[in-house]
Amino acid sequence: MQLGVIGLGRMGQIVVERVLAAGHEVVAFDIDEAAVASVADEGATPADSIPDLAERLGSEKRIWLMVPAGDPVDAALDELEPGLSETDVVVDGGNSHFEDSTRRAEATDAAYLDCGTSGGPAGAELGFSLMIGGPEWAYEELVPVFDAVATGPDGHDRMGPAGSGHYVKMVHNGVEYALMQAYGEGFELLHEGRYDLDLEAVARTWNNGAVIRSWLLELCEEAFREEGSDLGDVADHVAGGSTGTWTVREALEREVPVPLIQQALTERFASRRDRFSRRLANRLRYGFGRHEVARREE
Repeated sequence: MQLGVIGLGRMGQIVVERVLAAGHEVVAFDIDEAAVASVADEGATPADSIPDLAERLGSEKRIWLMVPAGDPVDAALDELEPGLSETDVVVDGGNSHFEDSTRRAEATDAAYLDCGTSGGPAGAELGFSLMIGGPEWAYEELVPVFDAVATGPDGHDRMGPAGSGHYVKMVHNGVEYALMQAYGEGFELLHEGRYDLDLEAVARTWNNGAVIRSWLLELCEEAFREEGSDLGDVADHVAGGSTGTWTVREALEREVPVPLIQQALTERFASRRDRFSRRLANRLRYGFGRHEVARREE
């Protein structure tokens, strides 16, 4: 299969690499010429612009957008639109709001698949978890690509109609907030508690057979190993918050109580005092997404 990829940041480059490794062809574009050159060295065909990419894909276009949510997605679609038809498929693999995805699906001539993507750069070798919404025929058409980008056939599925993929990913992120908060609070109590504990050893022990073992707990172990039990100079600052805000707003509209997710979101926005739990959440975001770690000033 031939796939066009627009957006070659950390995640976009991984999509290209995994699709190429599976034996498919890739035409790639990014406004960063160095990023285009990098994937060209991997075997992708470079494009000079979005229209150039579309022209190189031929009559039945399969295009994966991996650009920041919001205006960049609409800008890319505006450039693509003149060359799209109902036989083409566009995948939005970013963190778009599900209502934006529904709007774009209705306005775009091509079949539009909203693809929630989880796993982050740290999951590049294993593949991602893909939550996909949109027309069933378009999903089935892209299954070979989804198999390549995901952990395999079990790492992706069609959630439902347009918007459902990003809706599921939105709730996924809300759950992620709550899990990070729970680990943070537990380790904060251990850190401030009665005993002088090696928190890396605690996390390692829990990761071997305990009920609460998980990848996030493995990342806790990594954080304590690399930063120390007191997390060194990791700052009490947790970036992000948009998808958690969307989750809480949706819960309020649906009158569904989500107290843990809402409290975790509140913790992200709080800055009244230095909190160990938020410092751990800050470091965990690096573990799974390679997000920059904010550091405390000396």
